[in-house]
Amino acid sequence: MHTWARTVPATMGAVALAVALTGCGNLGPGKGSGSPSPETKTAYQLGEASPPQKSHMQKTANSTFTVTPTKVQTGTKADMDNSGLEKKKGEKPTIPVYVWSTLTHKSGQALDINDMDSDLIVRTNGGQRTRALIVIMGDAKWPNCPAPDSEKKLSAGQSEKICTAFLIPEGQKAAAVELSQGFQAAPLEWPVKN
Repeated sequence: MHTWARTVPATMGAVALAVALTGCGNLGPGKGSGSPSPETKTAYQLGEASPPQKSHMQKTANSTFTVTPTKVQTGTKADMDNSGLEKKKGEKPTIPVYVWSTLTHKSGQALDINDMDSDLIVRTNGGQRTRALIVIMGDAKWPNCPAPDSEKKLSAGQSEKICTAFLIPEGQKAAAVELSQGFQAAPLEWPVKN
């Protein structure tokens, strides 16, 4: 009985010490290490894939995909004039920015391309953020940037290279491509070197 009385408190003390040390060592994702963990990394280089993104659509909520912006090019006033878009009086002049991306379906049900690129944003050197141009009636034509087939479905393992047009104020340049993460987290960002 004498041994039991000494062993139990010593064992309990060792367990408490192990729990306390484990708790102290857990600094959370990305804290205490030289490089950020994938969960906290928000800045990427063009050509680097995003972490897997979850579909926002209810019918494909179990699906994941990645977005890889690969190239960004600022268009010209002539591109805008030849696009077929009508200019409204009093509207400030805009120019197109073309973003080439690779969309890769990782898992789950098939996804429309439109479901995978809808959170892309271009941020300008003037701080303005804009989403991709959506043409309701008619078509817009851009040199070397054909409109993607937004209804095309990709299954797990398939990829599609697309080009998306954005309109920014004339005189500004694209500073970054962003991928919105909703209201709970900062967007992922691919800085653009001009």
